[in-house]
Amino acid sequence: MTTAVDCAPPAHLKPICLDELTERAALQTRVDRKYVLPVSEARDIVAQVGPDTLALEIDGRRCFSYRSVYFDTPELTSYLLTAQRRRRRFKVRTRTYLDSAECWLEVKTRGPRGNTVKDRLPYQPDHETSLSAGRRFVEEVLARESIEVGDRAFAPVLVTRYQRSTLFLTATVSRVTIDTELTWEGDTGPPLRLPGLAVVETKTGSTASCVDRLLWARGHRPVRISKYATGLAALRPDLPCAPWRRTLRRHFTLLGATDGHRTHPDAERPGPSLVASAVRPPTSSGTE
Repeated sequence: MTTAVDCAPPAHLKPICLDELTERAALQTRVDRKYVLPVSEARDIVAQVGPDTLALEIDGRRCFSYRSVYFDTPELTSYLLTAQRRRRRFKVRTRTYLDSAECWLEVKTRGPRGNTVKDRLPYQPDHETSLSAGRRFVEEVLARESIEVGDRAFAPVLVTRYQRSTLFLTATVSRVTIDTELTWEGDTGPPLRLPGLAVVETKTGSTASCVDRLLWARGHRPVRISKYATGLAALRPDLPCAPWRRTLRRHFTLLGATDGHRTHPDAERPGPSLVASAVRPPTSSGTE
């Protein structure tokens, strides 16, 4: 099976350290475009970037392990606002960089032009499954965006794990992340794994990057996928999933699923975990 290290940036690309990347391309307010494609094609795209592209490197490593814990209310307010495509929607998560044990509490909201705004707070790794130490921060960010959650309690709903490589494109001052070995774990049931697929995300200002154009030239178009919402929809077929239905059909083949639109006709009996198999996207020029 193709592994995450296959998408590590090639050695000929010059490195960039985390501090410099943060200084030059923090992009806390940005335009995100996400693509789902086989790992082999993601590797080919990475191999075609220009020599002015820099690769994030820390202690000689170019591929890093991430774990994110997503929080929601008992009514799944965050999920449902996203499923209903409300403008004032949000996500709350802790993100732990497993190679360095660094942890952040993050709140993602939508800007007035539909761009993504991310607010971050340094967090203790041993608090990653609780908002007790960061509840005030979350409330302040949501109040600023006129998002009301009242005194609803937040609890961990979903855990994601994956490997990530990051590129800095100097020409457009933008970033590209390549995520592989994706795994979702809900509060019940077996985990969901997505072998053989990569999620490529470009994070730019108003100008599309060269990686976007390379992907478009190969027939890939941005898709609607959210690690939190799409992952939870895959694990919970009872939830509304209209924004991600096409992504679920094209790229998630759930073995043993009971929901008709998420079950492949050739599905076999599941093993100890749910496995989502790679489905090569069509080369249509239409948008998601």
